[in-house]
Amino acid sequence: MAITLVNPSGLPKIDVYRQVSIATGSKLVFIAGQVAWDAEGTTVGEGDLAAQVEQCYLNIGTALAEAGGSFEDVAKLTFYVVDWTPDKMPTLLEGLSRAAAKLGVTPAPPSTLLGVAALDVPDHLVEIEATAVLD
Repeated sequence: MAITLVNPSGLPKIDVYRQVSIATGSKLVFIAGQVAWDAEGTTVGEGDLAAQVEQCYLNIGTALAEAGGSFEDVAKLTFYVVDWTPDKMPTLLEGLSRAAAKLGVTPAPPSTLLGVAALDVPDHLVEIEATAVLD
C-alpha cells in the first residue's frame, strides 16, 4: 500500500476519517470532482443528499479502478456541499456509509468539507474530488 492513514496522538480522534495520510507511492492520481451522474450522465438521487453522496463515491471508485487503484490508495478527499449546514451531516454520513459498504472502504482518508452556493447543475447537491497515490 502506498497510503497509510493515521490519527496522531495530540489531535482529535475522529471516527469518520483519519487526520493524516502518509503517501509513499510514486504515481499520483487526481480525480476531478465527481457529481451524482450515472454512466449516461443522468443525475442520480435528485433532491436526496445521501443518494448523491453515494453515487459520487461510486464514481470515484470507478475512476480509481481505471487508474489501477482503489479507495485504499486515496490520500485526500474534498467535499463541496450546496447550502451546507451542520444538520446535514447525518445524511451525508448515511450516503458515505452506503457507498463504503458497497466498496469495502474503511477507514476514510483525510477530508475537507466546504459549503458552496451552487454547483455546475442545479440538481447536484454535492461534488467530491479525490487525490490518490499508487506504487
